[in-house]
Amino acid sequence: MKVLVVGGGGREHAIVWKLSQSRLVDKIYCCPGNAGIAALAECIDVSHNDFSALLDFVKYEWIDLTIVGPEDPLSRGIVDLFEKEGRRILGPTKAAAQLESSKVFCKDLMKTYGIPSAEYKVFTSYLHAEEHIRFKGTPIVIKADGLAAGKGVFIPSTLDEAIDALRLIMKEKIFGPAGDRVVVEECLKGEEASFMAFTDGDTIVPMVSSQDHKRIFDNDEGPNTGGMGAYSPAPVLTGDLEKIAIEKIMRPTIKALRDQGIPYKGILYAGLMIDKGVPYVLEYNCRLGDPETQPVLSRLKTDFMEIAMAITDRRLGDVSIEWKKDPAVCVVLSSKGYPGNYRKGDTITGIDQANSIEGVHVFHAGTSFRDSAVVTSGGRVLGVTATGEDIASAKKKAYDAVGKIHFDGMHFRKDIADRALTR
Repeated sequence: MKVLVVGGGGREHAIVWKLSQSRLVDKIYCCPGNAGIAALAECIDVSHNDFSALLDFVKYEWIDLTIVGPEDPLSRGIVDLFEKEGRRILGPTKAAAQLESSKVFCKDLMKTYGIPSAEYKVFTSYLHAEEHIRFKGTPIVIKADGLAAGKGVFIPSTLDEAIDALRLIMKEKIFGPAGDRVVVEECLKGEEASFMAFTDGDTIVPMVSSQDHKRIFDNDEGPNTGGMGAYSPAPVLTGDLEKIAIEKIMRPTIKALRDQGIPYKGILYAGLMIDKGVPYVLEYNCRLGDPETQPVLSRLKTDFMEIAMAITDRRLGDVSIEWKKDPAVCVVLSSKGYPGNYRKGDTITGIDQANSIEGVHVFHAGTSFRDSAVVTSGGRVLGVTATGEDIASAKKKAYDAVGKIHFDGMHFRKDIADRALTR
């Protein structure tokens, strides 16, 4: 079979890597891909938002399945277009993807159907939002309504920080139209976990748990990023809590959408806050998380292509999905300046040496070729991922591998997975 993977980050590299191990897959294409993906797939120089060109390519090459990595094409309706043309594609429709593309839609749905989440208010007026924030005080959570590449959530601890965040979103429009509306919600306390599941709209199969590290600096300091590292499993999400999350969050969400005439197929990701043994939804994503995908897929034993085909055929219940026991840790290496304006074009060395360590795989995120050299081309550059017999050994392998890699301005957190080690 031929597969097209849409996207070019670390998540897509992990997907391509896992597909390359499938007995069902003969040829993998990726658009636009990156320097690491190019070793496993044929990279196509087409934007992931150029739906017409993508559809033409799928028809011309007789692609059997398209897998969408990033949220933007899902929110713009790539699945709707492909399905209308009779093409097999993994992911939710534009209507279903509103769970991620509109914080307001998501919060209203959860409120209507009693899905546990933080109390909130929605504002289109800067003055009214500011007045509400001054009344409620801090800490508080301020979210841009639309997509913001994982950076549209602010958790200010002082009133000045809160007003600055609101100004950036609603007045300076740093996220464009995504900031036309804001959600202001209470700041839940506890520990976060990422809970992803496969679903065909009927059957829901949870993946192994994971935990992301959003802030740019150690000890969860500094601005939010797309994710500076992740590990799996997340001890905070016990077996009992997973059952609660399925029955109180995932199933009710799928049913709520179905009740509104919106079927959901693909990946459903719930960002959870665990507070005193109770899971609350912080956000939904409608695709695999990044960088959570890297450690999670490193632990997947079942053929990923078999799972993807079962989802699109609505027969997920027929597939037995198995996972490796070995934990995995991913450390993200970022460019100087990220998550703000960052440098590009710095030569990267040491990737082969890092990959030579047993149990280590370096996933490319923001890389490209310049002549024969691999250079930086994004904010998050590499996801150094390692498996081990326990979290401690996986972490050591990952950081040993990080020590082999160099590029000017390279930044990484030094405390990925420490939470798991201190529990």
